[in-house]
Amino acid sequence: MAISSAEGMELQDPKMNGALPGGAVDYRQEHEGFLPSHSPSPGRKPAQFMDFEGKTSFGMSVFNLSNAIMGSGILGLAYAMAHTGVLFFLALLLCIALLSSYSIHLLLTCAGVVGIRAYEQLGQRALGPAGKVVVAAVICLHNVGAMSSYLFIIKSELPLVIGTFLDMDPEGDWFLKGNLLIIVVSVLIILPLALMRHLGYLGYTSGLSLTCMLFFLISVIYKKFQLGCAIGHNETEVERKSPPSLNTSCEAQMFTADSQMFYTVPIMAFAFVCHPEVLPIYTELCRPSKRRMQAVANVSIGAMFCMYALTATFGYLTFYSNVEAEMLHMYSQQDLLILCVRLAVLLAVTLTVPVVLFPIRRALQQLLFPSKAFSWPRHVAIALILLVLVNVLVICVPTIRDIFGVIGSTSAPSLIFILPSVFYLRIVPSEVEPLYSWPKIQALCFGILGVLFMAISLGFMFANWATGQSHVSGH
Repeated sequence: MAISSAEGMELQDPKMNGALPGGAVDYRQEHEGFLPSHSPSPGRKPAQFMDFEGKTSFGMSVFNLSNAIMGSGILGLAYAMAHTGVLFFLALLLCIALLSSYSIHLLLTCAGVVGIRAYEQLGQRALGPAGKVVVAAVICLHNVGAMSSYLFIIKSELPLVIGTFLDMDPEGDWFLKGNLLIIVVSVLIILPLALMRHLGYLGYTSGLSLTCMLFFLISVIYKKFQLGCAIGHNETEVERKSPPSLNTSCEAQMFTADSQMFYTVPIMAFAFVCHPEVLPIYTELCRPSKRRMQAVANVSIGAMFCMYALTATFGYLTFYSNVEAEMLHMYSQQDLLILCVRLAVLLAVTLTVPVVLFPIRRALQQLLFPSKAFSWPRHVAIALILLVLVNVLVICVPTIRDIFGVIGSTSAPSLIFILPSVFYLRIVPSEVEPLYSWPKIQALCFGILGVLFMAISLGFMFANWATGQSHVSGH
């Protein structure tokens, strides 16, 4: 999720003080010379990046990539399970994990062929200047979605936390309204951090994010055993919020399908996006090789699959069909343990937003003002515009599920499916892999799958919005 995907995990290593999520723009500025000027000729060994020796261990690389994968999408996975069933959800989650691993294999292969370890540079090598623009735009879209999901968590959880401390009803007082609080947090906390020229110190939020989510998982499991079936219990908000039409029985569905199911796969895809961070981590890996980096990716994806599966399963088995897209909102406002979880998550997402904003600003500066020197007015103006845009988006969007759905249906399939397959087809020479070879046919089918995934998910979501069915579930 990163927390999410682009959560500044590259900043954790002191050597990567300038490297940022969304393509490691700063890293390329610091080590401009490591990019080869030409592709290797047929028959020659692929570039092995011997001009820069990383020093990050295998274990720390796994930790960093896990942080890149871990995102706010974890809060919506129980909702996804409620609309697919336990077994169907776990099967879909496993498929997304395996496809994500295959996607990283394509990226690493392309990087090995041309000696490039930056997502945007692969786009430029594959599709020319337009490719670099497209990749930067997709990464910006994904990071805007990540920022929006973080601010939505602040919007929904901060009123409950403050209301608990003040012993007040968050629905009754104007100064506890979520829309007002996200503006206050944006102005007083996020904006000053976002105006820093260098955000290297915020790399520590990488460890904080993962710790908070582990705390969240442990708390979800504990609350399941404490509450049993929470439906009908006064400790939760379910009874008050759920319309009579919802199934209120404590019975788990193994397989199910409804109009909300087409939000679920995008939520899962959103939760596994880490691809812009794979190549910078590869750069920093000690004794880098394609096989070693693929092992880092497989271990990270496997660990996050287990964490996601446990969170979704225990969250669903607590609230069943009543679970909301933002699962923390289901627990009692007065519960001390959940209050601590809310505080931890709020702290992590608040400090993460500036880190996610930074690569968007750098990408915009590179695309719009590539030859301009640093300018404080421009630096401040872009941060302000981005924060205003994201605040308006969060205020207008009714649920976090819509953010997960739209971003998971657009940027996620682009980063996981479409772009890696296009890179592979365009970059790997036909002398190495003929066009009709099985690896290239696989890559082509992989890209087509991503296009179909995007079209079907967006089509059903737009149909739900047009018919008003998106509000049937009461979320």
